Amino acid sequence: MSQGRIRREDVEKVREAARLDEVVGEHVTLRSGGIGSMKGLCPFHDEKTPSFNIRPQLGHWHCFGCGEGGDVISFVQKIDNLSFVEAVEMLAGRFGVELRYEESGGGRGDRPDFGTRQRLLDAHAIAEEYFREQLATPSAQVGRRFLAERGFDREAADRFGVGFAPEGWDSLMKHLRGRGFTEPELTASGLVSQGQRGVYDRFRGRLVWPIRDVTGKTIGFGARRLLESDQGPKYLNTPETPIYHKSQVLYGLDLARKEISSQHRVVVVEGYTDVMAAHLAGVTTAVASCGTSFGSEHVKVVRRIMGDTNPSSALRLNADGRGLGGEVVFTFDGDAAGQKAALRAFEEDQRFVAQTFVAVEPGGMDPCELRIAQGDAAVRDLIETRKPLFEFAIRSVLAQVDLDTVEGQVSGLRMAAPVIARIRDRAMRPEYARRLAGWLGMDERTVLRAVHDAARTSAQEGRHAERPGEPVGSPSGSAGSASGAGHPSASGGAGQGPADGPAPMMRLADVVSRRDPVGQVEIQSLAVMLQVPQMLETERVGALPDDSFHVPALQGVWDVLLATGTLLDAVEGSLGPARFIDQVLEIAGETVRPLVIELANLALPARDEQDLQRLATSLLDRLTELSITREFSVLRQRLQRTDAGADPEEYQRILGQLTAAQERRRALHARDE
Repeated sequence: MSQGRIRREDVEKVREAARLDEVVGEHVTLRSGGIGSMKGLCPFHDEKTPSFNIRPQLGHWHCFGCGEGGDVISFVQKIDNLSFVEAVEMLAGRFGVELRYEESGGGRGDRPDFGTRQRLLDAHAIAEEYFREQLATPSAQVGRRFLAERGFDREAADRFGVGFAPEGWDSLMKHLRGRGFTEPELTASGLVSQGQRGVYDRFRGRLVWPIRDVTGKTIGFGARRLLESDQGPKYLNTPETPIYHKSQVLYGLDLARKEISSQHRVVVVEGYTDVMAAHLAGVTTAVASCGTSFGSEHVKVVRRIMGDTNPSSALRLNADGRGLGGEVVFTFDGDAAGQKAALRAFEEDQRFVAQTFVAVEPGGMDPCELRIAQGDAAVRDLIETRKPLFEFAIRSVLAQVDLDTVEGQVSGLRMAAPVIARIRDRAMRPEYARRLAGWLGMDERTVLRAVHDAARTSAQEGRHAERPGEPVGSPSGSAGSASGAGHPSASGGAGQGPADGPAPMMRLADVVSRRDPVGQVEIQSLAVMLQVPQMLETERVGALPDDSFHVPALQGVWDVLLATGTLLDAVEGSLGPARFIDQVLEIAGETVRPLVIELANLALPARDEQDLQRLATSLLDRLTELSITREFSVLRQRLQRTDAGADPEEYQRILGQLTAAQERRRALHARDE
């Protein structure tokens, strides 16, 4: 689907309006870290000594412990597990920046402009408030009874925002019209439906659950039938709207996302009441799809929240069987439909790096029923006694045949071998093949051969089906789906499969030794240019040669600074340091960008502004002197290799360059005296 991109200038307005110290300060206790700097304990890794630094005036942060860094948008992305667009929209709403969206893919994207989107969100917020108020009315007795029978009191209803839609045909519509909403807006919202006699409330006489996006904004509703007179489906959900796409929405994700991120585990249940029961029982990572099966778009969402991108440890287990790289636990009813759903989940498993499991209650009860019958502990135990999805899928296949007969055993082998052959982690295949041999009562070598043949057949079919330019096994749902509206660094990962790990991040400690005095001068010089360029002299900066740095990685940063074409503007003060850094990051490659962020946050050895001014001047003098010294050394070697008798003209030319370099060095020293 095409999706409108946020205009670049609006993204810049968000960066300028969103105060970094205010946003970070909600998660990190900050204290002074030097001139223009604040520091605290990093929220992204465990540490006892503060190594997390921010520079509010520059709008950038960096942790010298774990190497993470960026601007206010990237901080919100990481701390709240949001995509680039979601983070920009959240900050825009908070700091009052109006966003506009560009057309993408040749047409108007399915993302509405900011004004329309905000109107739809406002309508849903008012509708949620209205439904929640209605739950306390006499007509909602049937809804309150439904909740009570399932172990949910008023406090639980409030926690999850559960409400009641009155039976009337236009109760909500009148309420929203009274709040200034037009009929076209209500139709676009999905809160009303169009009939032969006009528009009417979509939800009537039903218990209603608000469906929220990852930031907590209500974008739709799910409604449960309560009355015998209601001829509609058991569950009725919001239709597709400009702000609601069921294939990308998970109920309960707004409540569960932080726990999912910290625990690296998500529990996928089947309904709204199951999510409520799980959370109330202590399984706070539970979510559910809304009116559709768990599919590839949901996988993308979950992978992003879990940080499901590092394959190095994901496919290994702790001693207790928990996946080191994260877990996805599916819960299904024990009936045939539940088994079918589990096998669909097995197909989606190939999109995850994390280990996938299935938790099925032997008596066929869902989490809500289990909590009613046996209490909260039983729900927690159900999740902890989960089985690997591979095992469940294999046993589900074997359940379809009679293993007491030779024919059944052979059929079971033919059906189960391809399942094992599709297991992504090849190291697991032999063990599951041995288990299959035990379940079938067959020779291990026979089963291993069947799995090997199935894997080879699958690979051949995959090569034949491969499209030009697309690698075999590349999943359509990558964790890093392009979402960078107007921001080049936010597009990472499109087309990247789970087996691809992130490139190692280059850090200053990797490129310069602390005992390298020249390297340290170069580091601090670049830091000054990025942080306080206005303290430098235009003439001195302009005189620096293109090859001013002897450390290759730092020369790469210098190349980018020059490539912006605005370095002297920053030095002269016509371009602010924050905007200059943004321009540098905009054109910096993946290798240079982390170094730029680290340099922009590097603490400089200065106690006050005057001290910083002296440091800036001293560093530029030293950098200039080092550059002249290297030039002088090269020229002297070249002069030694030149025969004055054979080529007197070239000899005199080099000698003149040597003299000029020597004069520049003397002038530099004379200025310092």
